[in-house]
This record gives sequence, structure tokens and C-alpha cells, in this order.
Amino acid sequence: MNFTNKFVTGLILGAVAGALVAAFMQTEKGKEVFSDIKESAGDASDNVKSFWSNFEKELNGLLKKGKQFVDDLEKKAKDVASSIK
Repeated sequence: MNFTNKFVTGLILGAVAGALVAAFMQTEKGKEVFSDIKESAGDASDNVKSFWSNFEKELNGLLKKGKQFVDDLEKKAKDVASSIK
């Protein structure tokens, strides 16, 4: 089987599969399945957004604590340096 035959066979199979999916989507069950897929995709999108929002809040909290820690160390170092002079 040469490339042209494989290509034509693939093209025909793809068209048949597309037609079957299109026909299925016109049925009540197909519409229900499509609705479920859309709902699941929306839920997944909401979950990802929520995850990243929480991650960002936690990261910002950690950065704030880290900055405060560095500021405190800096102050203590200055206090020690002042007491040595």
C-alpha cells in the first residue's frame, strides 16, 4: 500500500468518523454527552483557576514572611553592630 492509498484511506475513515460523530451529536444522548463534556470542562477550568489563585495567595504569604524575616535579621544585625561600637 503506497502513501497515496494510505492517505485516501485515512481521509475516508476520518470523514466517516466525523459524520458518525455529527450524527450522534444530533441525538438526545449526543446532546446530553456534549452538555456533560461542556460542564466538566467548565468545572475543570474553575478548579484550575481556584488552584492558581490559592497558590498565588500562599506564595505571596510566604514571600511576605520571608521579607519580614530578612528585615528582622537586618535590624538585629544593626543593633548588634551599634552595641559593639
